Amino acid sequence: MGFVFKTPSGKWQANWRDPAGKQKSKTLPTKREASNFLADVESSTARGSYVSPAAGKTRFADHAAPWLAARSTELTTAARDKSVMRNHVVAKWGEWQLAKIDHMAVQAWVSDLAAHKSRWLVAKCLQLMSNVMRSAVRNRLISFNPCENVTVPAIRKRDTDDRIISRTDLRTLLLPVVPARHRALVAVAAGTGLRWGEVIGLRMDAVDLDKGTVRVMRTVVEVAGKTSFKSYPKSRAGARTVPLPGWALALLKEHLEDYPAADGGLIFTNEAGGGLRRTLFRSRIWRPALVRAGLLGEVNIYDDEPFEAVWTDEDGNKFSERFDTHRKAVVHVARHQAGGLRFHDLRHSYGTWLADEGVPVNKLQKVMGHENVITTLQLYVRKTEDHEAILDVLNDDDPDDGAAGALIPVR
Repeated sequence: MGFVFKTPSGKWQANWRDPAGKQKSKTLPTKREASNFLADVESSTARGSYVSPAAGKTRFADHAAPWLAARSTELTTAARDKSVMRNHVVAKWGEWQLAKIDHMAVQAWVSDLAAHKSRWLVAKCLQLMSNVMRSAVRNRLISFNPCENVTVPAIRKRDTDDRIISRTDLRTLLLPVVPARHRALVAVAAGTGLRWGEVIGLRMDAVDLDKGTVRVMRTVVEVAGKTSFKSYPKSRAGARTVPLPGWALALLKEHLEDYPAADGGLIFTNEAGGGLRRTLFRSRIWRPALVRAGLLGEVNIYDDEPFEAVWTDEDGNKFSERFDTHRKAVVHVARHQAGGLRFHDLRHSYGTWLADEGVPVNKLQKVMGHENVITTLQLYVRKTEDHEAILDVLNDDDPDDGAAGALIPVR
């Protein structure tokens, strides 16, 4: 049983024993405060939710470090979360005592981040911080999680998000200008809906040229500029067999004749025969190909200084600059033009093509490799607009209603 007594200084000291039997005390200005504090301590002890008043003095960084190290996650997830934690969460809260962090301070931090960072990053920062604080609650360092009910601004979709390329534009505009070494890679990705790591992880044992199919058996992850193979796909549903359309199969066969599979059977490699890196592929192959296809910015040709690069920034401001070679103009536009089709949008396009043609959702889910059918319906399948079908319904005149197009006066 705890007790309260007056100290020589005139303040009041609450005394109690913690669940381990150790004597504890806390000095407060008045007898009422000391008595109320002691009552809270005894009540929390009885409920099994006792938290030592001194435990909250632990710095956020001192608890976040072992929490992050103890997690069991994929390499790419661990590397990403470690970077976000270091650069944004610990940078703000590292020196704070856990007990000093309150809901209002966290909400103000999230709102400030949202003003100049992406919604994804803000949500990830809050998620990591909340997980650390939840761990602190479980370890009896604090009594509640101040991140609960903190709100993150809603996602504002931009017209550059999740763009779709038509099958005609893919085959007549984009594929012809992709460098020969990488043309089949783009064709297979677009013709099967495979993710980046799945398509560059393809080996000869996963391809059946006679049946025209590819099997997703493994994937490639990239961390800090280094690639490595995982002997299993992203999820259990990710292990699947997908048919290759004829145009993609023809390009794949041509690729294997011109660029035989490397040691170990790896199909898509760089010039040195090594694995492809996503960041380099995007800047050196993918975006320049979009420019040459007329799908990203512009390159105009003139007589004097013939090649004019024209691009637009994220705010819609248009710029131009002239270069003495076409290649320089293309590279400049690829580097500075905002938005543009992403490699992953080939997957979005694939799902949309199939949905538009009426492929049943259960079959679509299977070839997309989704664990949950809701993902297929909500995240990837965005059917293209069909205004003609809508107008056909609205403009259809019923003969029983009188002359077509007749106006009925409103009384």
